[in-house]
This record gives sequence, structure tokens and C-alpha cells, in this order.
Amino acid sequence: MISQNSKKALRNPWFIGIILLIILVLGVNGAFIYFATHHRSTLVDKDYNTNSRKSNDAMIGELQVQKSLAWKTSINQPKHIVLNQPTAYQINVVDPTGAPVSGSLEVKTYRASDESRDTSIFFSETSPGNYQGYITFPLKGYWELHLRIKRGEEVFEVNTDKLMVTAS
Repeated sequence: MISQNSKKALRNPWFIGIILLIILVLGVNGAFIYFATHHRSTLVDKDYNTNSRKSNDAMIGELQVQKSLAWKTSINQPKHIVLNQPTAYQINVVDPTGAPVSGSLEVKTYRASDESRDTSIFFSETSPGNYQGYITFPLKGYWELHLRIKRGEEVFEVNTDKLMVTAS
């Protein structure tokens, strides 16, 4: 029989197990709170609430400019992209009439999980509307390319589909 003054209850394996389980749950929750407050995820922009905040009219205006330009891009890339090896890319840019678009082309590599490894490369124009450059991907996984073509005051931006970078 267990009384209020008995010390045997504190040595009961069920009681000790429940106390250890509570300590484990509190420890794991504490670790989650620590990592959530000390390590920012790069899936969300640091200044998402103020960065590039524009009015609806400004956003609609930019979308209309993109739609009116209607430049078409085609990317010649290898089917197999290997980690830490320079990969040649050829990008062709034409306007809706098929005329080449000469200007400057900036390619940003984007990986959702690690913002510090994103890069920005300016491609050289080899002939009117044709650009060439080399991209080295420092991590394996899925990447996207964000193209920004500028001709005078006109700016056209387009994103590519995800591409897979493998270790070999």
C-alpha cells in the first residue's frame, strides 16, 4: 500500500518514465524554438513585408509592360548538369517579330534552400540576340534560373523551370 509519506512511489518505473518523457518533450520543443529564432529560413525573403512593396497599379503596370514586350527566350543547356563543373549555356532572345534583342543579359541562379549560394552572372552577347555564359552550381539539387534582359529602358524578366544538378 502506498501512503503519502512513502518514498517508494518516486522509484516506480512508470513514474520515472513519465517524468523522463516530459523532460524529453520539453527539450525537443526548446530545441525547435532555439532553431526557429536563431536560424532564418531562406524560403521567405528577409524583408518580405517591405521589400519591393508596390501598389496594385504599379504591379499591373509592370505586368502590362512584360506582356507588351513579349520577348521570347530559348535556352540551350545540357541535359545532365554536374556539381562544381562549369556548364555552358546559350540563350537566344527575340522580340515578337522574330528580330534579335541586343542588350545585356543577367542570369541569377536560385536555390530555395540556401540563399548564400545564389549567384548572378552577366552573359556576353556573341551575336545579336545570342548570349553565352558559364554557370557553376556549388550544390546538388534543384535550381532555377532567373533571366533579366535589359535593352535601353526596356527590361524583360523570365524564370526557367527547375533543373536538377547531380553529384556526377
